[in-house]
Amino acid sequence: MSEVPEQFRTRDCVILYKGDAYPVTVDERMAIGGWSGGQGVQWVGSTKDEFLVTYSDGYYAGFLLWGSDESSDRYTAMTKNQPVYLFTTIGAGGWIIMTSSYERYTYASRQSGPLVPLVYNASDRLVFSLRGFWTKEDEWTLSGDPRAPNNYFIGFVMQAPTAATEQYLTIQVSI
Repeated sequence: MSEVPEQFRTRDCVILYKGDAYPVTVDERMAIGGWSGGQGVQWVGSTKDEFLVTYSDGYYAGFLLWGSDESSDRYTAMTKNQPVYLFTTIGAGGWIIMTSSYERYTYASRQSGPLVPLVYNASDRLVFSLRGFWTKEDEWTLSGDPRAPNNYFIGFVMQAPTAATEQYLTIQVSI
């Protein structure tokens, strides 16, 4: 596959092929903490008539199409509105995306240092990390989580991050 250096990357998540998209409500934790485009989310129970999501801890509902405060939204109607009104849009189904929202360092090195880069290769199987970012590591197993192993694969690497792609990871999403 050839690299795509001419692709504009002004967002955390660049859509190359669109799947299903749904409006959802974010929980208070996400409204306070914010999120990046490409961030993984999972469903949360709600007493209201709404589809409610929070940061993924390995489970998935989908990924967020836009960040809560991306520079591309400055001076538009969306500026700062998503966290205030508690809404966003998730992607599910089959997508092809480029995102900067992936784990760059191994789980073990993030826990105790020094940081060791994660190396991605074409066709690597992807899941969401305990922080809701795309990763090839099974962090449930690595952390001793009783839910291990994480068999919820949700995508594959199409193109590893490089200087030519401005370090974006290209993913074939299969949620």
